[in-house]
Amino acid sequence: MPGRSGARGELKYSVVTAAGFAGLTIGTGDGKIRGMTDPATVNRLDITLRSAGDQAAAVRNGEISARELLAAVIGRYHRFNPAINAVVVTRIEEAEARAQAADEATARGESWGPLHGVPITIKEPWDWVGTPSTSGYEDRVDWRPERNCEVVDRLLDAGAIIYGKTNIPVGMADWQTFNPVYGTTNNPWDLDRMPGGSSGGSAAALATGMTALEVGSDIGASIRNPAHYCGVFGHKPTYGLVPTAGHGAPGDPTELDIGVGGPLARSASDLRLGLDTVAGAGGLDAAGWRLDLPEPTWTRPEEIRAAVMLESPCVMQDQELTDQLAATVEALASLGVKVDHDGRPDIDIERSHEVYLMLLRAATGTESPLDKFEAMKRPAARYADGDRDYQAIVGHSITMSHWEWAALHRERTHQQHAWAEFFTDYDMLLCPTAASAAYPHDQQGNRADRTIPVNGDRESTIDQLFWAGWSCGVYLPGAVATAGLTASGLPCGLQIVTGHLQDYSAIAFAALMERELGGYQVPPGYE
Repeated sequence: MPGRSGARGELKYSVVTAAGFAGLTIGTGDGKIRGMTDPATVNRLDITLRSAGDQAAAVRNGEISARELLAAVIGRYHRFNPAINAVVVTRIEEAEARAQAADEATARGESWGPLHGVPITIKEPWDWVGTPSTSGYEDRVDWRPERNCEVVDRLLDAGAIIYGKTNIPVGMADWQTFNPVYGTTNNPWDLDRMPGGSSGGSAAALATGMTALEVGSDIGASIRNPAHYCGVFGHKPTYGLVPTAGHGAPGDPTELDIGVGGPLARSASDLRLGLDTVAGAGGLDAAGWRLDLPEPTWTRPEEIRAAVMLESPCVMQDQELTDQLAATVEALASLGVKVDHDGRPDIDIERSHEVYLMLLRAATGTESPLDKFEAMKRPAARYADGDRDYQAIVGHSITMSHWEWAALHRERTHQQHAWAEFFTDYDMLLCPTAASAAYPHDQQGNRADRTIPVNGDRESTIDQLFWAGWSCGVYLPGAVATAGLTASGLPCGLQIVTGHLQDYSAIAFAALMERELGGYQVPPGYE
């Protein structure tokens, strides 16, 4: 593995001086990087670039009307979306009518909820009456849901003004965002690079001020990697926390194994606001279950015990990214966070990755039509003959028996308990979200055969699924906080993995990073 040496596998980094950290002071006399809080910087931002919480407060306090705020956001949509192509479905007239109603409610002293008057977008596959939910498939362009999914209703009940939907890859099955229905979404930091996926449109819209809050989905880092690539915040909740019925396959109320819905935002406080808005028992469970997430057990940096894992034997890591994340960890340690580079759950890392891949593809494979299922029997036969390339694993995973799936699920359950034991000693595990910063568009051939540049070489895009599944496969929450810019000037994020249902702890740590090290930075040209 790159960057490792020594008998104990000690990590060796060529640490950069926190490139791109907003508000950091370098060279403080003790050789450490120290964070500085600069609220004035946030307060000077254009209203469209401030947090959803700030926008809601501005509407509530009469600083701006819901109609004026919507007009400002739509103005950014008209100005920037032609180049970015993040927002691909709009209902602007309906949004204007709702904003008018919100202002009338405000005038009466009424509030619809914590997002009263705040313009937002949602990821395209979430069912919203009157809009397509194609997931990028051309044969779904004419389908319209008969009712909103619960997530959309919860956003509306909180007072949000939904004006559009954001782009995704076909079937939400890529770390790039392009499809034959809506075309390609570009990264605002570099239009020649992808914004991540599958919630790529979500992150790009946030980064450019075309929305204040987004709700994406994640089964393979689809919330976390777009946040990382575009320089915003994202949170993949504990599995089952957010109802996902009405997301994906048209008219299918089934909850997909591993898959979750969750918020993306420009601030950590909005992650909490977004999660609180959409989380909670849905469907049949709503009749009895009530959500009561625990608060963090720590209040100060010096009370936090953080294990750090910046590299893995399962994936090659780009050194620029590793260096920047290492600088971030050093800055956190200088604040008093107790950092341990050796702490790991008692789990076979390579086997954990294999189990995740098979359970992931078993889950996504259930949505395949019969002809694709039959076609998967060919690579499955190679798996039976001993081949372990990615396509053989996919074929076996989609076609394996329920007995085999149950055996893998038992392995996962044992891993879940090992993680629970690990979190008796640590509050969190800090790790990457992907193997590099945003990479150039590449839409040639099959996704599984594509490569990305890593340390001047080419590596498989599929390998990056390790960082997606390391926590996701065992249903754990993971937040992504902004971690400055790499030496090449591209944004990156640090993933914060916490224990089962410890979602607030992950978000609170993201807020600590934002406060002390600096948070969202406006991409050049989008001020």
